[in-house]
Amino acid sequence: MYTLKDIKQGTIDFHQNNILGHGGFGVVYKGILHGGTIAAVKRLKDFASSGEVQFHTEVEVMSLVVHRNLINLIGFCSEDNERILVYPYMLNGTVASQLQAYVSGRPALDWPTRKKIALGTARGLAYLHERCVPKIIHRDIKASNILLDEHFQAIVSDFGLAKLLGEGQSHVFTAIRGTFGRIAPEYLMTGESSEKTDVFAYGLLLMELITGRNKLDVNPDEFENGGVVDWARELLEDGQLSSFVDTRLKSDYNEAEAEEMVQIALLCTMYRAAHRPRMSEVVRMLEGDGSVAGRWESLKNVQVPQDGTGTPNFVLSPAHYSEDECNSVELEAVELSGPR
Repeated sequence: MYTLKDIKQGTIDFHQNNILGHGGFGVVYKGILHGGTIAAVKRLKDFASSGEVQFHTEVEVMSLVVHRNLINLIGFCSEDNERILVYPYMLNGTVASQLQAYVSGRPALDWPTRKKIALGTARGLAYLHERCVPKIIHRDIKASNILLDEHFQAIVSDFGLAKLLGEGQSHVFTAIRGTFGRIAPEYLMTGESSEKTDVFAYGLLLMELITGRNKLDVNPDEFENGGVVDWARELLEDGQLSSFVDTRLKSDYNEAEAEEMVQIALLCTMYRAAHRPRMSEVVRMLEGDGSVAGRWESLKNVQVPQDGTGTPNFVLSPAHYSEDECNSVELEAVELSGPR
């Protein structure tokens, strides 16, 4: 636990030159704390309302989890009217910042690194869902919430929206929070969230890693209805997956691995939660257990409920929303590492 004096000294009294970013819950500063520790210091605002809730949620969750693919809380400060969370400063930013279309002097993520990120994220989520007591649902998995350390190891962060499930509890009903376009259909329609809502969001993250398109901002001319999921399915069925893979990779990727990863992403974004794999199953598929093709073959023809116009009756495409239109209230993880 840090004192407010420690935090102020480390951030030079919250000097504006140390600001890494702003978000719905406050401001994140780069700080050098005692012992020379470089940290991301999240200073929450509105501590008496939403900020206080996030503060206690993150402290509680961080006290329960220890895993190489999950962010660790270095410390916190609860003093006077201040609520502050202290996290490691990540050298390589976030998946979102790494997938930006162009950053001078920085090459695109290579294929092995993308696979490594996908597997690391899956392992972190599998731990939350199946090894934590109580089980934890993250509820806002997206590229900007996956940090990357100096070795490009994926670190799942931002637990401000997380929910802890009691013994025997498989889901919770809450007000809809998260990021539009990444919300599983059952959660969007009923407010029911479970580990399978995280699986759905993970599937979309996989598609971002494959396409290299942050926020999945695909060209509307590239698909008819249903968004990026239908677009991926059509390209897979037509044998044209090369059109789905990040063009910056050129031909420097394994086509069989790319096909399997797309199949995994499609399985994760199945309409019915029961059809989606558990994250431990995703881990095994990514590790090469040989089950991907058979599982996809058995589920690929499952029909999605549609409205009267023939359009799926839930929102699937993040391309239809801007980041400003999201309903996410927590600070984006990109602000824990600074712009890249």
